[in-house]
Order: sequence, then C-alpha cells, then structure tokens
Amino acid sequence: MERKDFIRLSSLGFLGLYSCGISNFNMNKKPLAIQLYTVRDSISNNLEKTFEKLAELGFTSFEIYGYDGKFFGKTAKEFKQILSAHGLKVISSHHQTGITDLKDGTLLKNWNRTLDDLNIIGSTYAVCSYLPEAERTFENYKKLPGILENAGDFSKQNGIQLAYHNHDFEFLKMDEKNNFYDFILENTSSDRVKMELDLYWISKAGLDPLLYFEKYPKRFPLWHVKDMKAGTKDFAEIGNGTLDFEKIFEAREKAGLKHWFLEQDSSDKDIFDSIKISKKYILENSYF
Repeated sequence: MERKDFIRLSSLGFLGLYSCGISNFNMNKKPLAIQLYTVRDSISNNLEKTFEKLAELGFTSFEIYGYDGKFFGKTAKEFKQILSAHGLKVISSHHQTGITDLKDGTLLKNWNRTLDDLNIIGSTYAVCSYLPEAERTFENYKKLPGILENAGDFSKQNGIQLAYHNHDFEFLKMDEKNNFYDFILENTSSDRVKMELDLYWISKAGLDPLLYFEKYPKRFPLWHVKDMKAGTKDFAEIGNGTLDFEKIFEAREKAGLKHWFLEQDSSDKDIFDSIKISKKYILENSYF
C-alpha cells in the first residue's frame, strides 16, 4: 500500500477493515502440498524446472521419494539450497524397510545418516512407503512392527516422526481377527509409529477410513488425497471420482490430521493438467 493510500484509509477509518481483509485472505489460503512421485517423469528430465512449475501452481510443500543417500542425485546441503532458492519446503520423505533390498535410505541400513540428512533439509516426517511384493509374506509382516518400532524410536530421538503408508494389500486378511494393517496398528505404539493414510488405496480395498479414525484416533497425521474413477477404479483427479472428501475431511480432528498431499499415480492426461484440475476442485471446496 502506498503512503497516500494509507493516510486516506486511516482518515476514513477503513484501515482496520483493510487489514482485516488482508488477514482473512492469508488465513483462507489453501494448503497446497504434493507428493513428488506424481511428477516423477518431469523430475527425471529436469528437477528444478519441475519445482518451478509446481511453485507457479501454488504447491510450495512437498513429500519426497527416492532417497538413497542423496536426494534426486543431490547431497542434503545441495538439495536444501535448491529448496531455499525456490521458496519450497519438505514435510515428509518416503523410504522402504530394506528387508529384501538392504540399501542406503532404508529403515534397516544407515538410518541414522538418513535422519541426519532429513534434518538438514527440514523434513519432520519419514514414512515407510511401500512393501515390494517379495516382502509381503506372513513372516515379514510378523517382523514389520518391530522394525517400525525400532526405526520410530530412533527417529523420535532425532526429532522426526515415523509413519507407515498403506496400499491395498495391507487389508488382506492375516487371520480370522485381523488384516495386516490392523496388525501393524495393534503392535506398534501410537507415539513412535503414526500412519499416512492413502485415501485411494483404503477405498479401493473396500474399507471406510472413518471407521479407522474412530478405532485409532489421532493416529493419522498424514493423508494422501487422490480420487478413484467409477467402474474402472483407476486413478482420477480430485473431484472427478467417487470418494466423498467432504465426509472424510469432516473427521480430520478425530484422525489427527496435520498435513495432506495431493497425489495422482498416473493419468490419461498430461500430469500437470491433472494437477490443475485437482487444484481447481480443492480451491472451490471449503472442507479441504
């Protein structure tokens, strides 16, 4: 605001209303965060150009993937400089267990170094992202809570919260009482191991996220928000599918939601066009 406008508004008694309007505008800005796996093809071509395109669309917070001792081929300090240069921040980072693929960046190898690097770039969550098919055995599922507990304990000591991200295979029956997802929840502590709930995959498995929020309150601080096409159950832009996001977001406090990420694993359009469609729907609906 120019000085002459400030004086004129002050004299007319409108400055307070002007300030209130600015405050309300800032408070009503939608939180736009994205899981970078959505734009993995673009990242493989040009990391910084991808970041620029996302920032232009209003996505300034990320969940990242693929750490193997480096972030997209960059050291932690180099990656931090890139983030800072574009005004971006990392909230969360995806990692695998290392049960069948023991390499850097997994929970079972050099986890202390991983946590050091996550602290350098400012990430506050580390998420066990995916179990390769070779790990989906009864024996490995039995071991998984212990692996998560140990990694979660060490993570908390280093200022980072561990979480577990689901697909649909965790909802297969383990025994007459539990599926594998419930087994993980029941056999890990709620402070060491939180859950990143993928709304698409739990819905594709035929289960209701609201029931899990009721059964395990405050356990779900992270969500993946993506939609599912009717009939084919393929990935869809947010708002172009069957998920009832209004109903789900009404339970955000019960769930303990802190951050949510737009994600779309694949698209029948240019992925940035899909992101724009999802963004438009998000901005038009107050419950997000």
